[in-house]
Amino acid sequence: MFVSLGCDKNLVDSQKMMGVLRGREGAYTFTDEPGEAEAAVVNTCCFIDSAKEESIGEILDTAKLKATGKLKYLVVTGCLAQRYQEEIRKEIPEVDAVVGTTAEKSLADILDAVQAGNLKEDAVTADLDETPDTDTPQVLSLGSTTGYLKIAEGCNKCCTYCVIPSVRGHYRSVPMEEVLEEAKRLADGGVTELILVAQETTLYGTDLYGKKMLPELLRRLCLIRGFHWIRILYCYPEEITKELVQVVKEEEKVLPYFDMPIQHCNDRILKLMGRHTNRKELEEIIAYIRSEIPDACLRTSLITGFPTETEEEHKELLDFVRRMKFDRLGVFAYSREDGTPASKMKPQVHPSTKKRRRKELMLAQQENAFAAAKALVGTLQETVIEGRLVGETADDGADVYVGRTKKDIPGVDSNIYVETRRSLLSGDFVPVRVRAADGYDLIGGIEDESAE
Repeated sequence: MFVSLGCDKNLVDSQKMMGVLRGREGAYTFTDEPGEAEAAVVNTCCFIDSAKEESIGEILDTAKLKATGKLKYLVVTGCLAQRYQEEIRKEIPEVDAVVGTTAEKSLADILDAVQAGNLKEDAVTADLDETPDTDTPQVLSLGSTTGYLKIAEGCNKCCTYCVIPSVRGHYRSVPMEEVLEEAKRLADGGVTELILVAQETTLYGTDLYGKKMLPELLRRLCLIRGFHWIRILYCYPEEITKELVQVVKEEEKVLPYFDMPIQHCNDRILKLMGRHTNRKELEEIIAYIRSEIPDACLRTSLITGFPTETEEEHKELLDFVRRMKFDRLGVFAYSREDGTPASKMKPQVHPSTKKRRRKELMLAQQENAFAAAKALVGTLQETVIEGRLVGETADDGADVYVGRTKKDIPGVDSNIYVETRRSLLSGDFVPVRVRAADGYDLIGGIEDESAE
C-alpha cells in the first residue's frame, strides 16, 4: 500500500517507487485496501506545519494497522523522512525504515532487507545531490491519461522561509534526452496530458547546458505523438523569458497556463523572503504575458503573515490581488520552520492575524474567480473528461460528467460539469459550451450534441 502526501513532485516519486517494486519480477503487488496490506510506504511532506501534521498523522494511522490488519512492515519516505530521520526512528518505533529523498530507488532492496531482518542504516540514505532516477517507469496512480514528468530536482533559490534545499539538494536538471525518453514512455502508455514539474521548471538546463532550455524542451516534447496537452508548473516569475512566452503562444499543445508563485508584492517583504524580484518586475511580466496571450491562465501562491509584515503591507498585497485578477490563487499563512533564516526574524506575526489576513486575501480572490467564471458563460471550452457522477443526472435526464478545462490542473483547480447523453470515457477531449457558472465551477454541454 502506498500513501503519497504533499505536492505532485512527491507523487512522481511515489509512482517511481511503485515502478521500482513492480520491476522486482512479481515479488510485490499493490492494494488500495489498508487492512489487506502486508507492507506500507508513506511518502511524506514537510513544507509547512500543516503538511508535517498530516504526514505524522498518516504515519501513526498506518502504524495502527500492525495491530488491526495484516501489516507487518512500515516504511516512511519523502521530505519529512529526510529532515527528521532520527526523530521518526525514536518516536515511532513501529516504523521499520526511514528512507531519504534520494534513496527511494533502492526501495525494493530496502523492503527485502526489512523482511529479512538485516537492514543496514546506510541503505536508507544517499547523496542528497544524486541525479534523479529516470530509468524506472512510473506506475500511474491518477489514471493512464494524465502524467507528471519531473524535469529537475532540488533548488538553489534558498528563500528564507523554505527548507526544500536542505531536504532536496541543489538544483540539478535531468538530461534532455532522458526527459524525452521518459516522455515517450508516458505517451506510449496512453498519457495524453503531460504536466512538467520541478522545484523550478524555468531554470531547466542551466546547470547542464549553460542556458535555459525549457523552450527547446517544450518544442521537442510537442513532436511526440500522443500528447494532446502539455502543461508547465512552477515557473518562477523572474525566470519567465520572452522566448518561453512565445513558445507557449506558438505551440498548440502547450497550454497557456502560467503557474508562477510570487509569494508577495511588497518590495521589502520580497527582499526579506530572499525572492529575486520586485513589484515592478512582477507587474511587467504579468502585463507581457497577457499582452501576448490574452486568454492565458495565471496561477500564483502567496504567503501572508511573513515575519515583520505590517498591516499596510498586507493591504498593499490585498490591493494587488484585486487589481491583478489572477485566474487561480492560493494563500498560505506563514509557517515558522526551524533552521530557516525567517524563523529568527522578529517580530513574528500573531497566528490570529495571519489567519485573518489569509481570509481577507482569499475573499478578494473569490470575487475575482467568481467573476472570471461568469465571464466564461457562452464560451466554448475544450474539456478533458475525468469521470461520470454516478447517480447524478441533469434536469433533462442527461448524464453528468466531471471535466477540466485548459485553466485547471488535476486535484487543485476548478471543475466543469458536463451534461450530455453521449457516453464518454475518462481522458476524452470534448468541446463544451459553458451554460452557467456555480461559484468557482462551470456547467456546460457538448457543443455538437444535436449533430450526433
